[in-house]
Amino acid sequence: MDLTFTAILLGIVEGLTEFLPVSSTGHLILATELFGYDAAQWSTFNIVIQLGAILAVIVQFWRTFWAVGTGLLELNPISIRFVRNVLVAFLPSAVIGLALKDYIDQMLGQPSLVAWALIVGGIAILVIEKVSKQGPLTGVAELPLNKCIGVGVAQCLAMVPGVSRSGATIMGALAMGVERRTAAEFSFFLAVPTMMGATTLELWGAREKLMAGAGPVGWNEIAIGFVVSFIVALVVIKAFMAFVSRSGFAPFAWYRIVAGALALFLLSKV
Repeated sequence: MDLTFTAILLGIVEGLTEFLPVSSTGHLILATELFGYDAAQWSTFNIVIQLGAILAVIVQFWRTFWAVGTGLLELNPISIRFVRNVLVAFLPSAVIGLALKDYIDQMLGQPSLVAWALIVGGIAILVIEKVSKQGPLTGVAELPLNKCIGVGVAQCLAMVPGVSRSGATIMGALAMGVERRTAAEFSFFLAVPTMMGATTLELWGAREKLMAGAGPVGWNEIAIGFVVSFIVALVVIKAFMAFVSRSGFAPFAWYRIVAGALALFLLSKV
């Protein structure tokens, strides 16, 4: 298959799924396996194009980031609490991710694990949606530290491909009584340091290969995937916020269960 077309296709998959509780990494792994791409060739590409989705968050919430940045200069307590909460939630995955990087990389090569994680995660979403009790609408800066730590620990579950980083953080927040919209926004803001850290680590590890231009998948494909994932994610973020405020997360849970079961069936035929 043409490399440019593949880069566009995977960029669309990344942009569509990064901020939905359906696992972008899982979908990229399954797409690579089911469509016969060489997973090793596209592994760095799959990580780096996440920066396009991160840029979409920054653009979508630029007023919030601007207010927080200027507030920090003025020592505004709301801005300080906002940054504190995001960093506290980021720390668990940063520490565990560095400690278990080699093991995590091994799991990325197991598409059947992704399929099972989609199914189990979908069931978990249905259960949490049913039993959780939402608190009042608040802002990220108003969340207590214990809930931020809990969300950070929940995010570590997403190191298993197919679990979904956004799904783990949002469901972790809902389980602790955080209102849906606040939970989703916290997941978006937490994605910025988390995914930038993961991408930086991946780029550093692949620096020699990328600088040498080794392999068929290079900077041109990465640039295409980056732009496509940014545009698609920008559209998805706004639609997602409106959808979950109205309809909740159950539709994504059922999608995960069906997609996981279908993936298991197709993988058995590959």
